[in-house]
Amino acid sequence: MATPRWKPHVTVAGIIEADGRFLLVEERAADGLRINQPAGHLEDGETLLEAVAREVLEESACRFVPDWLTGIYQWRDVANERTFMRFAFCGRATGPLPAQRLDAGIERTLWMTRDEVAAAADRFRSPWVLVCIDDYLSGWRMPLDSIRSL
Repeated sequence: MATPRWKPHVTVAGIIEADGRFLLVEERAADGLRINQPAGHLEDGETLLEAVAREVLEESACRFVPDWLTGIYQWRDVANERTFMRFAFCGRATGPLPAQRLDAGIERTLWMTRDEVAAAADRFRSPWVLVCIDDYLSGWRMPLDSIRSL
């Protein structure tokens, strides 16, 4: 019997800060309302930069221009036997665009301070939510040209 081919889930996330607050989304998951950065899966045929711009728009109704790669994060979700690779980008957002509808499952956007995010840790969709914010606040930045696509 052949072993199933293992495949990590590639995700992107936007780290957006304005006036000491971070843009997050409250989304409906199987286990209730969860908090996350605007984030989602890389789709076939798109680059990581295209994916993060699309996901931020779909989940927050804001246009996003990534400036830096904040970090690359790996997480093995033991409960679901899945591995996620998250590419987090920081950058500038404009909007929200009034005509843009939020993705299915997204209840609302939130602007939260770092401490407010930390206080909501029991509601995180991903264990990387606060880590990405802390890495951003610590100055972690990799140039976008460190990501190469063919």
